[in-house]
Amino acid sequence: MHLHQYAETHEVSNQVPPLDGANLYRLDLPLQQWTRRFGAGWAEARLETYGALAGGPLMAAGFLANENKPLFKSHDRYGHRQDLIEFHPAYHELMRTAIEHGLPSLPWTHPQAGAHVARAGLTYLHSQAEAASGCPLTMTFAAVPALRLQPDIAQQWLPKILASEYDPRNLPIEQKAGATIGMAMTEKQGGTDVRANTTRAHPLGAGGPGQAYELVGHKWFCSAPMCDAFLTLAQTDKGLSCFLLPRHRPDGTRNQFYVQRLKNKLGNWANASSEVEYRGALAWMIGEEGRGVPTIIEMVGMTRFDCMVGSSSLMRQALTQAIHHCTHRQVGGRALIEQPLMQNVLADLALESEAALALSLRMGHALDQPNDARETTFARLVTAVGKYWICKRAPEMIAEASECLGGAGYVEDTILPRLYREAPVNSIWEGSGNVQCLDVLRALAKEPGVLDALFDELGDGHGERRLAAHIERLKSDLNDHDDIHYRARQLSEDIAVALQAKLLLEAGNAVVSDAFIASRLEGRGRVYGALPRGVGVAALLERSAPQLA
Repeated sequence: MHLHQYAETHEVSNQVPPLDGANLYRLDLPLQQWTRRFGAGWAEARLETYGALAGGPLMAAGFLANENKPLFKSHDRYGHRQDLIEFHPAYHELMRTAIEHGLPSLPWTHPQAGAHVARAGLTYLHSQAEAASGCPLTMTFAAVPALRLQPDIAQQWLPKILASEYDPRNLPIEQKAGATIGMAMTEKQGGTDVRANTTRAHPLGAGGPGQAYELVGHKWFCSAPMCDAFLTLAQTDKGLSCFLLPRHRPDGTRNQFYVQRLKNKLGNWANASSEVEYRGALAWMIGEEGRGVPTIIEMVGMTRFDCMVGSSSLMRQALTQAIHHCTHRQVGGRALIEQPLMQNVLADLALESEAALALSLRMGHALDQPNDARETTFARLVTAVGKYWICKRAPEMIAEASECLGGAGYVEDTILPRLYREAPVNSIWEGSGNVQCLDVLRALAKEPGVLDALFDELGDGHGERRLAAHIERLKSDLNDHDDIHYRARQLSEDIAVALQAKLLLEAGNAVVSDAFIASRLEGRGRVYGALPRGVGVAALLERSAPQLA
């Protein structure tokens, strides 16, 4: 008897076809419908173009950028201090593509109805391919409202910030075609408590808004240290103030900005985050002296919005991967997606994904109406509510989606591990969950019109019995001020799911809204996949399945 001479021991079968090259906009029916609903139908061709890029070359670049983390090059080969960050070409491809397509600039360069929604849609697509590059893109986008508070500085910087050309060269701003902006707020001893910052700002002249200072101190977290300038906080005699600190001085020499090390992070690998020191670094005051927090909050509000969009994006890509896998993978002679318990899980994930998208784009719709006082007030609340709830839901949702792939979802050959590692940063960055919930209470209690804006938005829940009852309970709970800080997370959750239920109900898809209300307002499940009986799971899956035809 002779042994078989072939090396192959088995036939490879029951494998899922790749999604490589799929247009992430075309396959996403909820994204198409919600962008149109909130006034960005005019951007459909732009979104479709970017969907093809995100599902094709940018997806491939995302894997490469994560496999080749940025490197800190403190000195050049001659021994001169340079403080540069070296990136893989794939990272530059991601940044170049995003900037050329207006991700950091669209609402500012083309202000019109639906511009913030369109830009959120583009960001939603980009982040599915590679979310870490969103850090400098977001901060460049979000710096604009803060810089506009100081017109003389804005006049010099905004043309480069809003340019549609990516220029990663380490040169003075005058020599560059485009610029990116980073941020440095937190210090070792304070973290979220930025008022505990010890960095000092020393005026070089009279001082005051728009004037030059030298900063001495440290920042424990400086996001994207390769950027051309940073919004940062430092103490003056009148208190904590906001400054723009460039990498170069006006004479072209390097500023006294020193990178100590790059952070070794759980995720967000393609992006560089760092600790830095200012050793007499030249910077210009932005906004009123002693009012640094309100000034930089102009930036923080926009970055928190992008945390909502980014988390929603990660959830969508996880859902896409899970449904695609279960559509093609056979277990016991049947596709996984045909099996009732898996249908329950996937439909529940689809509900979470669409509700997150709806609330995020509703926020974009509010930003698209800057002259509407009610919408501005509403956005103030939703920034904190949405940042808390959507970012909190993402890690659990992505973990469940990964489990749908079994062991395949746990290996780096798929995108699921990267999505899972990326998710916590949106919850932590720009204020952790507790910070957001306390901000919700602060807005409701201290800012005129916020409570009215919330209940004007919710109304009577369009007469839907379960939602109306939830709204009445919410009113009662908010009027009860005993131990309200202790209850802040529950109140924030109740606001978030009420808003999501109302948005889904208004959109007119009864299968989606009824399933959401039944599971989120009445349901007993504490994990995904515990939808109650009677939910239209087949219709939910058909709606959210990748539309590949």
